[in-house]
Amino acid sequence: MRTILHSDANSFYASVECLFDPSLRGKAVAVCGSAADRHGIVLAKTEKAKRAGVKTGQANWQALQTCPDLLMVEPHYERYMYFSRRLRAIYGCYTDQVEPYGMDECWLDVTGSSASGGGLAIANEIRRRVREELGITVSVGVSFNKVLAKLGSDMKKPDAVTVLDSENWRSLVWPLPVGELLYAGPATVRKLRARGIATIGDLALCPPSLLLSWFGVNGLMLGRFARGEDEGRVLRADESLPVQSVGHGTTCVEDLYENEQVWRVLYALSQDVGHRLREADVFATGVEIGIRDNALFGVSAQTKLSLPSQSPLELSRAAFALFRRKYPWPKPVRALTIRAIRLIPLPGALQTDLFGDVSRHARRQVLDDCVDALRGRYGEEALVPARLMGDLKMAQDHCDFVAMPGSLLRTAG
Repeated sequence: MRTILHSDANSFYASVECLFDPSLRGKAVAVCGSAADRHGIVLAKTEKAKRAGVKTGQANWQALQTCPDLLMVEPHYERYMYFSRRLRAIYGCYTDQVEPYGMDECWLDVTGSSASGGGLAIANEIRRRVREELGITVSVGVSFNKVLAKLGSDMKKPDAVTVLDSENWRSLVWPLPVGELLYAGPATVRKLRARGIATIGDLALCPPSLLLSWFGVNGLMLGRFARGEDEGRVLRADESLPVQSVGHGTTCVEDLYENEQVWRVLYALSQDVGHRLREADVFATGVEIGIRDNALFGVSAQTKLSLPSQSPLELSRAAFALFRRKYPWPKPVRALTIRAIRLIPLPGALQTDLFGDVSRHARRQVLDDCVDALRGRYGEEALVPARLMGDLKMAQDHCDFVAMPGSLLRTAG
């Protein structure tokens, strides 16, 4: 049986800030994005702030209402990257199978580790070293697969170890809310609860055929996780998973109130998405959008593409059509995300629907490749879509890009 650890740095950003400013220690502290540029939410908080009711993702003003004594500090990402590298260096002393899950969390497969004492002993040694060498703390879950190890690291905080073995894991895990399970997102949790599935144990006992009918293959995956059947391998540092999706999002400087504003933001975001798809030499067969209104309520939706695509215009058109179907404007829009999903390698013969225009799609691909090459030579701002020029309007569909003033390029038509 494997021995998997999941190590999670406690209140990572806030703990690092307290190291650099000792006057913050023992107080309710939150690391927050700037309210001036519309990223004013809580990114991390100390245990004292957490006990006072402050939550990650809460708007700054809400956090202050919850905890009037809260001390807010700006993030310093270079510090967090430094400590993240130091953490991984410690983990690397015990195994070469160290898989990051964000900046402050990692899985470790210590099954064949030369360190003595087994998973529990290694976890406690890691805790001690991190505390003594870095001045912060970690909580570690020990189990026989990645999903349970992750659950274990969340059970006791801060600076603790939880072991979930073959004898005790069901009694400890199955009573937990189903939302605690890895990859059980808010939308899925709402649908599960509507069907009477409130705990991980309820999910584990649900017939796979029902989960398949409700959620497709993702339902089957969640069922396996709930039954402790995760066989996922911990990757080595020099390994990486195949690209599963490519996305880009932004929090807008001002609220959006109409469709035309949303279209411009989606089209701007899709420029980066299309470029990264071409860099990875993969094509999207679907698009996902994320919408967050000015009350911080979020919704997401997906749609299929009629043809595999790397085109920013095709991706943004599909995303915008999806937005118009799914968002009836209950509130102004604060943030948008567009994601290319269900990626495939370079397709051979294209299959399209009855109304698909393969020749137009191919011309679009040639144009996008040309634009990418010109930007690579002259800079990202050498060519921009005319739709994104504030005082210019598109004349025809085939005239999609204009040269920025002072560039070496003529208008593309």
